[in-house]
Amino acid sequence: MMNVALPQGFRCHVANIGIKDSTDDFTLVVADSVCAAAGMFTQSRFAGPSVVVSREHIANKSARAVVVISKNANVATGEAGMANAREVVTGVSKALGCSAADVLIASTGVIGRQYPMEKVRAGLATLPSNPQGTSANDVARGIMTTDTVSKIAECAIDGSSARVVGVAKGVGMIEPNMATLITMMFTDADVPPADLDAIFQRVITKTFNCVSVDTDTSTSDTAIVMASGIAGPVHESAFEHALYEVALSLTKQVARDGEGAEKLIEVHVDSASSYEQAKTVAKSIVNSPLVKTAVHGADPNWGRVAMAVGKCNQYRDIKQENVVIRFGEQEVYPTQVDASGLDKLSKYMKGTDVRIHVSLNTGSDTATVWGCDLTDGYVRINADYTT
Repeated sequence: MMNVALPQGFRCHVANIGIKDSTDDFTLVVADSVCAAAGMFTQSRFAGPSVVVSREHIANKSARAVVVISKNANVATGEAGMANAREVVTGVSKALGCSAADVLIASTGVIGRQYPMEKVRAGLATLPSNPQGTSANDVARGIMTTDTVSKIAECAIDGSSARVVGVAKGVGMIEPNMATLITMMFTDADVPPADLDAIFQRVITKTFNCVSVDTDTSTSDTAIVMASGIAGPVHESAFEHALYEVALSLTKQVARDGEGAEKLIEVHVDSASSYEQAKTVAKSIVNSPLVKTAVHGADPNWGRVAMAVGKCNQYRDIKQENVVIRFGEQEVYPTQVDASGLDKLSKYMKGTDVRIHVSLNTGSDTATVWGCDLTDGYVRINADYTT
C-alpha cells in the first residue's frame, strides 16, 4: 500500500475508543478553517442519525471537519441515537473550537445498536484541539469494518500543485442510490462551493452510483468532498478529471473487495437509447445472482446475460435480434463461439477481472458499472455477521 499524505490544509486524528474491538474505530479529518464542501447521502427510509445530521450541516456547502465512527451504524436507534450523534458532533466542535454546524458525521457497522456512549465520551475527552496527523492511509484504515483492505487513491490536478486524495470503505450492503457506503475526498484546490457540488454530483453519478455488490442499499451511505483552497484555483475540467480518477479507483477497489469476492466484474453497455437505459441494463447484469455465480465458476454462460437484458422489459426498443453480447473481446451472441474461441474464453473467465460487453443497438449512449462475483464466502460472512 502506497503512503499517501492528506492534501494541504487537512489534518487527522485516528484512534481506537473501544467501539467493538482493538482496531481503530474513531476517525477525524479537520480542515485548517471552514471550507467548501459537498455531500451525497442514502435515500433509504431507514437513514441513520449520522446521515440526517450531516445533511443538515452541509446544506450551506461548507464544513470544517468530518468524524467517522466505524463498527456501529447507529441506525434505527430512535431519539436516543439521534441525541448521541449530535453529542458526538458537539464534542468534536468543542475540542476544535468551531461551531457544531461545521462538523459532519458518518457511521458504519451493525444496525440497531446504540453507541457505547461511555466509551465515546472518553474518546471525545482525549481529542486534540489541533490534530497533527497527515496520513490518508490512517484515515482509510480507521473507517474500515469488514473490509479486507483499506481503500485509498490520489491524483494530481493538471496545471497546478493541487491534489485530490480519497478514501472509502464498504464491502457489503452496497447498491447505492445516490452515493454509496462511506467515501471521503479531500483537495487543496480552491473550488467555489456551487461548482464543487455540481462537479461532485456528476462524478458520483458515473462512479460510486455505478457499483453494486449485493443489490442492498445501505442505511448509512455517505459521500463527502472538502476543498481547503490552499493550493489556489484550478481549471474546472482538470479538477473534475482528477476527482473522477480518484472516485473511479475507489469504486473499483470497493467492487473488488466485495464480501467473499474473488473477481471484479465490469459490465459495459453501449449503443443504448439513453444513459439511463444503458445503466439500467448494465445494473441488471451485474446484479444478477446467476451472472455473478457464472463468473465465479468461470462459466461463459451468455444465456444468463441475455436473461438479465431481457428482464428490462420497460424498454420496448430492445430487440433480441439486435443485441450483441461479449465476454472480454469474444462475441458469444449472436455469433456462436467455436472450439478455439471456447478455449480462449475459458482461460479469460478464470482471471481476476471479467468484462461483459453488451451492445443494445437502440442508440448511441453508454454506461459502465462494476461489481463482483457471488461466492460461498459472501453467504458465510453475512450468515454469521452479528453472531
